[in-house]
Amino acid sequence: MKKMILLYCILLSGFVNANNTMSEKNKEDKYELATFGAGCFWCVEAIFQELKGVESVVSGYMGGNGETTYKEVCTGQTGHAEVCQIKFNPRIISFEELLEIFWQVHDPTTLNRQGADVGTQYRSAIFYHSEEQKNISESIKAKLNESGAWDNPIITEISIKSKFYKAENYHQDYFNSNSNQPYCSMVIKPKQDKFKKAFKHRLKNH
Repeated sequence: MKKMILLYCILLSGFVNANNTMSEKNKEDKYELATFGAGCFWCVEAIFQELKGVESVVSGYMGGNGETTYKEVCTGQTGHAEVCQIKFNPRIISFEELLEIFWQVHDPTTLNRQGADVGTQYRSAIFYHSEEQKNISESIKAKLNESGAWDNPIITEISIKSKFYKAENYHQDYFNSNSNQPYCSMVIKPKQDKFKKAFKHRLKNH
């Protein structure tokens, strides 16, 4: 709850205003992209695809060297992070609001780890698509660290986007297609339920 209140206050203090801060380009181009790494991309996908204003969520790899496969990424040797590339309508949900959710649905203070998932491929990362996204991400990260929202410093990587490699087809829409699998029921479902309770006003079916 402390983290949620601090995030909300920080965002209200000058960042969230999708209607007023939209550039002329954004008015012409309906959708933008955001790319986040927050542990296993199955978890990230299951959360962000529930949001109003999100057109699609694609699981994949970014931040490493060359084209890759899931098996190679799992070795931790390619430098890639598991990420989700989110296509969103900024007139419905802003990049700042996506960041608010991003920072609440994973632990951004643990290096290369989310729960039992360990390795550089599970690092907390924002791969920005514009200088505006970079500045917003860095500013909010700094404010969150100053606020003491977490007991330890946020170590989220903020890097310019590199080539996005779409993950294999069986990774796409994974939770909805495999909800009875143990990882889905024991790890993803509780996280998704917690998210839905906290952000029910932003869900597509709300």
